[in-house]
Amino acid sequence: MIQWTKQLNAAFGAAFLWLICLIYFTQGFRSFVWTAISYQLKDNLKLSPSASQFVFSVAFFPWSIKPLYGILSDCIPIKGRKRSPYLVIATVLSLVPWLVLGLNSSLRDSTWHLMVLLTAQNLGSAMADVVVDAMIAEAVRFDRASFAGDLQSISWFSMALGGICGSLLGGYALSNLRIDVIFLLFCVLPCIQLLSCCFVDENSLNSKVSQEDSIVTDSHMNTLDEDIPLTKKSHSNTRRRKKGKKNPKGRSVNSRNSRTSKKEDSLVSKWFHSLKEAIYDLCRAFRQPMIWRPMSWFFLAHITIPDLSTVIFYFETEVLKLEASFLGTAKVVGWMGLMLGTFVYNRFLKYMTLRKILMCAHIALAFLSLLQIVVVSRKNIAFGISDKIMVLFGSALADGVNQFKFMPFLILSGQLCPPGIEGTLFALFMSINNLGSTLGSFLGAGLASVLNIDSGSFDNLLLGIIIRSLCNFIPVAFLFLIPKEATGSST
Repeated sequence: MIQWTKQLNAAFGAAFLWLICLIYFTQGFRSFVWTAISYQLKDNLKLSPSASQFVFSVAFFPWSIKPLYGILSDCIPIKGRKRSPYLVIATVLSLVPWLVLGLNSSLRDSTWHLMVLLTAQNLGSAMADVVVDAMIAEAVRFDRASFAGDLQSISWFSMALGGICGSLLGGYALSNLRIDVIFLLFCVLPCIQLLSCCFVDENSLNSKVSQEDSIVTDSHMNTLDEDIPLTKKSHSNTRRRKKGKKNPKGRSVNSRNSRTSKKEDSLVSKWFHSLKEAIYDLCRAFRQPMIWRPMSWFFLAHITIPDLSTVIFYFETEVLKLEASFLGTAKVVGWMGLMLGTFVYNRFLKYMTLRKILMCAHIALAFLSLLQIVVVSRKNIAFGISDKIMVLFGSALADGVNQFKFMPFLILSGQLCPPGIEGTLFALFMSINNLGSTLGSFLGAGLASVLNIDSGSFDNLLLGIIIRSLCNFIPVAFLFLIPKEATGSST
């Protein structure tokens, strides 16, 4: 019996590990289908660069409210479970929009319907990301699996692998398959993820806590019954005996309904109290200067720099005539640049002060814009350098340098989180970062509209890139918000 139990636990542990890898692989593999969305907005819906960027900004907004999903799953369990039901809901939200877009051409060809469906899909993906992070934290905390210490490394490796595979296959698929087929093919991964949720046993401390809470609630109700004054109890008992002789069934039904009503009221009250307490803890923590000052800087570093990535995509496909397969390869090179940036950071930069790292990163990003200026002005052709080499080189360098900016954010976020609310507060930090990126994307859409940059009209794109390059120096002026002695090391 003991041996059988060990084998069963090992099977559930393997299923849990498989689910973690699958979810993060799917998150990275999303590049397979989002590249198709870029072409759908550009070629089929004939949207301008600023309109396309607006659609992307709205669609990715659910990633900016990640703490909400964490608070809901922490405070409002479904049938006594805090993770699995929400993961199923998130997976369904991730799956259904792609099915609808693959099967219904009228919704696929409507800008507003497409934007709503993409927003719902990102809502599911963001919720799944929060829930699986919580599951990893619980596995590490409660030693639920012997591989718990390596879960974070495994998850990041799975996402990187998914990103590389999605970028490579996405470019090939766009060149050889219809866009509706691409949407339906991507549905395979969420379907497998949905099936995998059935094989994971949520056997964490949360279930024990919920059972203890229910016991406490029941005992509390019994105590309330015992605290009724003796005279009232005697009168009520007399009335019950009299009524019991006449209608014992009615008495039992009424008592059951009364107990059910009390339990439901107590449960709702407990949920409301948990939600209120979680929100209060977040607000109290975020009022501390040591937390809001550096987070304000990272937020400012996004909203002061207009994101012109969609405009650049239009330029690369219309003017440079780069194929979808090559753009997929460029994204793979970007993933490799990101991993190289992580290696360089850990090897050479982690003992530098964060102020110096972030200042160097922004100055480097400003000068990297010179590569795009050279491509847009077509000066590289005069020196015999092909557009493809410039795009590949620029993609790798930009992603690598951006990682110098993101690593301090992760490390500082981990250092600032007070004990007890680490997961929710870290999700809030990530949401602030994501919201800043979304607002930067809106700013980029607005800049493209003001400069009249449109499909087939890129005369002012050079000016837009110069403005974005100069904006990289704005956050440098506010580096006093970053703790002076903080370094790039987590220790």
